[in-house]
Amino acid sequence: MADVFISRRIFRETIEKLEESGHRVEVNDSSRILPKGELIEKIKGKSGLICLLNDKIDTEVLDSNRDLRVISNVAVGYDNIDVGAATERGVMVTNTPGVLTETTADFTFALLISAARRIPEADRHSRKGEFEEWELMQPHLGVDVYGKTLGIVGMGRIGRAVARRSKGFGMRVLYHDARRDEEAEGELGAKFTSFDELLRESDFVSIHVPLTKETKGMLGAKEFEKMKTSAILVNAARGGIVDEDALVEALKRGKILGAAIDTHQMEPRVHPELAKMEKHVVLAPHIASASRDTRLKMALMAAENIIVGLKGERPPNLVNPEVIPK
Repeated sequence: MADVFISRRIFRETIEKLEESGHRVEVNDSSRILPKGELIEKIKGKSGLICLLNDKIDTEVLDSNRDLRVISNVAVGYDNIDVGAATERGVMVTNTPGVLTETTADFTFALLISAARRIPEADRHSRKGEFEEWELMQPHLGVDVYGKTLGIVGMGRIGRAVARRSKGFGMRVLYHDARRDEEAEGELGAKFTSFDELLRESDFVSIHVPLTKETKGMLGAKEFEKMKTSAILVNAARGGIVDEDALVEALKRGKILGAAIDTHQMEPRVHPELAKMEKHVVLAPHIASASRDTRLKMALMAAENIIVGLKGERPPNLVNPEVIPK
């Protein structure tokens, strides 16, 4: 039996799964993000930690508890955890890939279409009673999606799922990744391009890379200059990938047409200038995976990672396999 701390309110099924496996569970049963000092206090003596992507697990947190053996992040990304430091201390780090792929791809396309067709603007217009009559030059004229070029930055699971959806809209698909994916090309008819070519040719640029040192700020002023003035940026990956000051300037100057943003650089804060923009701009509060089915699957997967790891076995979604001696 081992003690597990869960950093935030979570589905009851997750707690029951851990308890049925013989673990004692303590939960921060609220939506409040614990300050570092409080988190350190809560994980004292705990062998397992289930945390969320806005819990910062750094060397100070790791050094505060030498009993910690498994950190289970309820997310695909794990840039909130110092994985290198965890590995040095013999702590397993796990994530929850796969289960949110289709849900996130659905939402990515929802963002894309909403920005292209200006749906949130039209919704607000209708609710205010401002819709008077149909006219040819409607105040919310949008741009078409069908037959356009979609540029996917990062052809991983989610990138592929977005590409599959684009085929129903007759879109041409370009992609850029660290390595070429010939299987995806065969299945989806996608074309591998340089990053610059993708930016120049795409009507919609959709981001699906993890946040790393290499990808931080990869969409900035220089990149927006290369994009079509009719292009729309879609980001449901990580906020830090986009320089939002540069994005605001690009939108103000008409360097690009619009943006659909689910993850924010200063999250949970939304860029104040971006928040004022409406035309072809859609903002969401990091909800790409927010269906009940998907979030429950993520939480149960996180519990399974903890259970297996605390048995001394390799968890199914271990991101630092080097922590296990060969």
